[in-house]
Amino acid sequence: MALTTSNELPLLTEAPDFYLPDTNGNNWKSLTDCRGEKGTLVMFICNHCPYVHHVLDEIIMIANDYRVQGIGFVAISSNDIENYPADSPENMAEFAYENNFHFPYLYDETQETAKVYQAACTPDFYLFNASNRLVYHGQLDDSRPGNNIPVSGSDLRNAIDSILYNRTINPKQKPSIGCNIKWKNN
Repeated sequence: MALTTSNELPLLTEAPDFYLPDTNGNNWKSLTDCRGEKGTLVMFICNHCPYVHHVLDEIIMIANDYRVQGIGFVAISSNDIENYPADSPENMAEFAYENNFHFPYLYDETQETAKVYQAACTPDFYLFNASNRLVYHGQLDDSRPGNNIPVSGSDLRNAIDSILYNRTINPKQKPSIGCNIKWKNN
């Protein structure tokens, strides 16, 4: 596990589209299918990352709290499953079921979606407004495995609340930190 911070993607970047299989629903989804009326959170996660496991309950609470308020949610796994079979689509489906995902969990086999988003780690959060413009690309909160700071989701929740209540989002955003995306050796 290589500790990695998220890359900087310029704020107001338009959300890149995708069309990927949903392991949580046995169909294919595009960005349009996952969008919320007021905004969309695109999350790069995977099944085996301890950083994802550390915040997973809060991710699910955030999705449940805000999807009813017009925020769309989608999770994407882009890891190389040949070297990391725990992240296979079959295991993704099981992971989504066991953790009660009420949002799509997409498999990015070619890793093209991760590259277009410039995703670097899991978890990696991209919040887009109703106009599909990036307004937040940062951490969930300051909690990390072993640092004894409780998981609150405060940074991400503040950004989502800013969309919902038409407040300015602080452009100084702390990057997410987690396991590196497991890139294929091409």
